[in-house]
Amino acid sequence: MFDIKIKEITSTTHTNDGTFLQTPFWCEFKSRHGWKYKRFELTVNFPKNDEDIDTQIMEVSVLTRSFAHNLFSIAYIPLFPKLLFENMTAEEQTPELAAFIYELAKGMKEYLPNNVIAIRFDPYIDFESLEDRKIFNVGMKTVCFADRLKLYKNKVDIQPPDTALVDLTASEEDILARMHSKWRYNIRLSERKGVTVQRYLGNSNNLSEIIDKFYELTKETNARDGNSSHAKTYYEDLIRSSAAEIEQKKDVPVVSLYIAEHEGEQIAAIMTLFSHDEAIYLYGASSNNKRNLMPNHLLQWTAMKDAKAYGSRFYDLYGMPPEGEDENHPMHGLYMFKANFGGTLIHRPGSYDIPIKPFIYRFYRAAENVRAFWFKKVMKKVRGR
Repeated sequence: MFDIKIKEITSTTHTNDGTFLQTPFWCEFKSRHGWKYKRFELTVNFPKNDEDIDTQIMEVSVLTRSFAHNLFSIAYIPLFPKLLFENMTAEEQTPELAAFIYELAKGMKEYLPNNVIAIRFDPYIDFESLEDRKIFNVGMKTVCFADRLKLYKNKVDIQPPDTALVDLTASEEDILARMHSKWRYNIRLSERKGVTVQRYLGNSNNLSEIIDKFYELTKETNARDGNSSHAKTYYEDLIRSSAAEIEQKKDVPVVSLYIAEHEGEQIAAIMTLFSHDEAIYLYGASSNNKRNLMPNHLLQWTAMKDAKAYGSRFYDLYGMPPEGEDENHPMHGLYMFKANFGGTLIHRPGSYDIPIKPFIYRFYRAAENVRAFWFKKVMKKVRGR
């Protein structure tokens, strides 16, 4: 169905647009923390009819990570591909998308390490309803079965498939107006009670102290919510490398750390990333103290205003439980916190795998599912969440 020509490249003009997960900045950062990275240019010929060919040029970053002392590795292609044809819905082009992913994986094998057992994709397709996403994923499964494509929906998603996107192209007044009235009240309350927000970049003079405080808040949050986090050096490398590349006049995403303070006490923090297309709420942490001052609402609003000034088109709150509107859902509070900022709720397909070494892949997939069940189900119940 497709003629795909693959060429490895070492430079690109797409350094600060599209999804941040595909930028060289992010991939090079991840390569310092356990991953390896390559970038490719794809020339894709789509047969439109018996005579015409539609050609598209794409770029894609591919990450690989080894496991079990380099016994095997997984290749990961985050948020790719997008829809292939603008004049067709996702459901209408499901056969083409499935075939494209399958053919691309076959062609990509020779450029990847020999121990890669599977290539994992996160299709960059947004649905505004859970039902539309379900129809798409069922359609993909049906097409793969009918066409004998070994493309499998994974139970474990790498990126959060559900999120809320706040439109930053609107005025500040309109952005506020779209929020829940209680959220506007909480922002004003936080300011009225004397909460202030400071923004730090990777070249700030006292950054080491600020990172230390952010990490303390992260550990406090993890103890409260039963989660885990990266090492402190991970966060520090991310923000410092952004500033260092910008100082070299490179057009790369801006990483910032926002700290909310009250009467000299640092009570909450978020880390964000701004690119030309999107602003991402990457990480957050808060103290158990003074939560009634609503510092998290003020932090998010401050970051949204800065992202708008930077030129980002939308602010991605980056991850929320799709069924969290139900008051009985264990993550109902997180859902309401993010949904009430007035963004559009988005649902993406999640992760799909193409096995390269099917025998080993079956064991890896089973182990991955068991691990996810243990941490997401068993340990949550043990901790009473």
